Amino acid sequence: MEEKSFIPLLFAGDINVYSVARAFHEAYGISSYVYGKYSSGPCFESKIIHYTANEKADEQETFLHLINDFAKKHEDKKILLIGCGDSYVQLASENKDRFPANVIAPYIDIELMNALIHKEKFYAMCERVGVDYPNTFVHHPQDGMDFTLPFEAPFIIKPSNGIEYWRHPFATQKKVYKVDSREELNQVLTEIYGAGYSDSIIIQDFIPGDDTYMRVLTNYSDKHGSVKMMCLGHVLLEEHTPHGIGNHAVIITEHNEELENKLRRLLEEMHYVGFSNFDIKYDQRDGKYKVFEINTRQGRSNFYVTGAGANIAKLVVEDYILGHDLNLEVVTEESLWWVVPKKVAYTYIKPNEYKEKMKRLVASGKAVNPLFYKPDNGLKRKLKLFKNLMGHHLKYKKYLGK
Repeated sequence: MEEKSFIPLLFAGDINVYSVARAFHEAYGISSYVYGKYSSGPCFESKIIHYTANEKADEQETFLHLINDFAKKHEDKKILLIGCGDSYVQLASENKDRFPANVIAPYIDIELMNALIHKEKFYAMCERVGVDYPNTFVHHPQDGMDFTLPFEAPFIIKPSNGIEYWRHPFATQKKVYKVDSREELNQVLTEIYGAGYSDSIIIQDFIPGDDTYMRVLTNYSDKHGSVKMMCLGHVLLEEHTPHGIGNHAVIITEHNEELENKLRRLLEEMHYVGFSNFDIKYDQRDGKYKVFEINTRQGRSNFYVTGAGANIAKLVVEDYILGHDLNLEVVTEESLWWVVPKKVAYTYIKPNEYKEKMKRLVASGKAVNPLFYKPDNGLKRKLKLFKNLMGHHLKYKKYLGK
C-alpha cells in the first residue's frame, strides 16, 4: 500500500512522542522509530515503538548522524521526521536542507522558528495582527533591578528563550514563576541570571483564575502555509510540580470560532507550516482570551486532538506522502483527555459543571488516556504506567494540599 511507503522517525521520550506514535499506529498500523536521550516511562516496553536511547540525541552532530544513518538504511522509504520536544524541533528546522532526499521535515525555516520561540519577538507579531496577550514587561540583563513595572503584583515570570534557559539549571528552577511581591521578583531574576542565562525575561500581569480558565489550541498548517486543522481544548487541570507547571492533565475539547479565526490569521500571515500549539488564558476582567506563547510543534497533550477524531498522523501523511489537498477541519466533537486518575481529576477540578460533563463523556466512551492503548498492553508496561498514574495522588496532595 502507498501509505506504508514511509516510516515515522520521532525524537524525544515523553508523552508527546508516545501520543504521536500511537496516532500513527491507530491510523496505519505501523510502529514508529524513536530516538530519545534516556529510557522513559511513556515508551517503556512499548510494542508500537522501536526506541533507542542516546544521551546526545539532542546535540547537532549526533542528531544529524542518527538521521543520516537511519535514512541510508531505509533508502526505499520516505522518512517522516517529527520532533516532539523544542530542542529537536529546532534542530530539525535548522538542518532540514542538509537531510538526505528521502527525509521529510515539515517545519518552518529556522529564522521564523527562532523568532517565534523567543517570547519577546512573538508578542511583537501578536501586536501587529491584533492577537491579545497579557500585559508584559521585558527585562534584559543590563536593566538591573532599578526598573518600574506598569502593573501591580502578583507577577508571572518566565524566560523569553526556554531552550537557553534549561541549559543553565539551578536548584530552585521552575518552568514558570508566580510571585506576590517585588522583592520575590527581584530574587527570581537574580537566581535566573546568576545561573548563566543571558537572554531577556518576560514579566507579566497575572491573569486571575484557576486552571479552568486555560485553553490550548493545536493547529496543522499544510506545506503551502494554509491552516487545515484546528482543535481547541478547554484545560480543566494542570500539573503543579515545579518542572511540570503548565503541563496539561485534563482537557475537554470545545469550539470558539472568533478565537480560532484570529489565530488562523496570525499563522497564515506568517506563512507558517506544520504543527503549532498556543497556550491561552481567559481574562475575566475584560472578557478576552490572551495568548501566552506558541509552541512550534504539537504539544505534549496532542492526543486530545486525535482522541477527538482528528488524527494528527493522517494530516502529515495526507499532506507530504500522498500529496492530497486537505480541507479545513475545525474540531467541534466533544471529548475528554486526561493523564491523571479519575479521583485526582474529580478532587482538584473545582466547578461541578465540569465534573458532570466529564462523567457524561466517560459514560459515553469519549474519554482517553493516551498512554493506555489496548494493542500495547504488555504486563510490565501496564504495571509501570499504573504505578506512575497512582503517583499523581501524592504529587497533587503535596502541591495543592488536599
